[in-house]
Amino acid sequence: MAGSGRWCWLAVVILVVSVSKPAFSDPQTNQIGNLGCSAYNITDARGPDYIREINLSFADLRNQLSSANKRFATSTQLTVYAMAQCRKYLSTADCVACFDAAVLVTRNCSIATSAAIVIFDGCSLWYRDSYFYDQITDQVTGGTYRVCGKHDIFNATAAQQLLNELLLATPKINGFYAAAKLQEESPGGATTYAVAQCAETVSESSCKDCLSLAYNNIKDCLPNSADGRAVDAGCFLRYSDTPFFADNQTTDITRFLGRGSSSGKKKPIIVAGVVGTVGIILVLGALFLFYWQSWKANAWRRGNILGAKNYIYKDLKAATNDFSQENILGKGGFGYVYKGTLQNKDVVAVKKLTTISSRAKANFETEICLITNANHPNLIRLLGYSGNGKVLILVYEYMANASLDRYIYGEKRGMLNWKQRVDIILGTARGLAYLHEQFDVCIIHRDIKSSNILLDDEFQPKIADFGLARLLPENKSHLTTKFAGTLGYTAPEYAIHGHLSEKVDIYSFGIVILEIISGRRSSDLQVEPVTEYLLQQAWKLYENNEHLGLVDSTLDPNEYEAEEVKRTLEIALVCTQSPSNIRPSMSEVVTMLSSTDASIIQKPQNRPTIITDFDKRKPTNTSPLTHATISFSRFSGR
Repeated sequence: MAGSGRWCWLAVVILVVSVSKPAFSDPQTNQIGNLGCSAYNITDARGPDYIREINLSFADLRNQLSSANKRFATSTQLTVYAMAQCRKYLSTADCVACFDAAVLVTRNCSIATSAAIVIFDGCSLWYRDSYFYDQITDQVTGGTYRVCGKHDIFNATAAQQLLNELLLATPKINGFYAAAKLQEESPGGATTYAVAQCAETVSESSCKDCLSLAYNNIKDCLPNSADGRAVDAGCFLRYSDTPFFADNQTTDITRFLGRGSSSGKKKPIIVAGVVGTVGIILVLGALFLFYWQSWKANAWRRGNILGAKNYIYKDLKAATNDFSQENILGKGGFGYVYKGTLQNKDVVAVKKLTTISSRAKANFETEICLITNANHPNLIRLLGYSGNGKVLILVYEYMANASLDRYIYGEKRGMLNWKQRVDIILGTARGLAYLHEQFDVCIIHRDIKSSNILLDDEFQPKIADFGLARLLPENKSHLTTKFAGTLGYTAPEYAIHGHLSEKVDIYSFGIVILEIISGRRSSDLQVEPVTEYLLQQAWKLYENNEHLGLVDSTLDPNEYEAEEVKRTLEIALVCTQSPSNIRPSMSEVVTMLSSTDASIIQKPQNRPTIITDFDKRKPTNTSPLTHATISFSRFSGR
């Protein structure tokens, strides 16, 4: 587990084994290998235990793959999370052999690296010091990447169709795996083979998202490469004009496509014509690829955002009934959010940015760029944008259950049971850990609060409004003159001194945990018989061993255990400690929340500064739990 001085690491060490030089002697299972090693090492004091836990995880994974006829396995050993996956066309013996080869390759990383991933044609192996089973991308892999094989003329359109069919079918198949082939009907017609697979621990929508990213990458191998692969931490996609699985190992994907089989004989998609025609097509294809690459390279400069749909303003205006007041879902720092129903009946959340300054436009572009590339189940998804002169709009996925605050102390208070609250806490922590430590850059949200946590149909949390967060500079923290938080959630070092680091989000997250446990608003002062803020009350109850006194009265006492409440409260208070450097990292928080081992829960020690009065006087005292006063009139609050 990382120490309290953990930094947001950006460096990635990547070793790619060329397709033309197999990593091992078996070309079927080891034709391509990719090793990613985290640049962050476990501390020397923790190192021996961490290495031992890695070895225990490897032994457990191997045992599962060899003894239970499994092709997917996970293993958790205290602070080590590990996952192994084989392509399902492999035999048990070949799967285990591929896994053993992957283990051997991981030893090329630093002996105490916090995370590593190796991907072969036949299998993949991951481990890290924080929970990642539900993630489809990872900092260590450097994002989705492709490897194109030999360059021969072949039926590229057939391969594209086959990949498209797998993209549609695989997320709907139990186990998220499909292998298919497409054979031309003409005598001696070529056959294209393809396979798609996602980690079994991701959601159906995440599998689809991951394969979509992989497909967008693998398309660049076409039309010249007769085989290609695109991989990420959560999925694997491959096509080839030579068989790499047996004919009897194909998957019937027809019922997931709603039409005829793609794995049997089919009318050829491209019928060979005269040589001159083929040559013209190839030349045109090459010119198209050249233009496409040039277009992508200059897309941002032209104002187009790759990966996000450019909506027509009048369509969004119609979808929201001319941005009517009846359709308002809420108001954020840059404008109102409206419920919209598109022409295809899809319901979306439309965020109309009312600020039209040049600075606002820069924030708009930054938000699109960041959110489009941030992909995690616990982050709200940006669908697209619209720019019409002075009007800037963002289009998000719609969350029918709205925001968490409504269920904690709003009009729907009492609807969430204890388990749902615990799941929301853990999911939010995973989303923040992704922003801080696993995304391409380290993002500080700066306004974590219950109203910025949205709930999907299954009451799983999704963090909203993170795209306006400023990127963390290389020195990890800096002083800022612009306040961007919300009273009651804001860390004292940020509110008083403007000192910004990822620990600001961790403090706010601790406050959100307290709200979820108590059903009480953090800034509410009306509590009898003693008048005190939520954070003050929580610390006092904890120190008096009266932690059950904090639990929301609407909860059924039979739903929770006293020790579980105490552990959750301890984690919340650890997150709010002062000074900020003794707060845990978000990956450490995820580990503590995920574990049933009470011994790994850090114990809160230092009470934080409580900001309780907001007038025009300067702070009078910043010692723990004193009533500091600060002028918020000079800050631009959200």
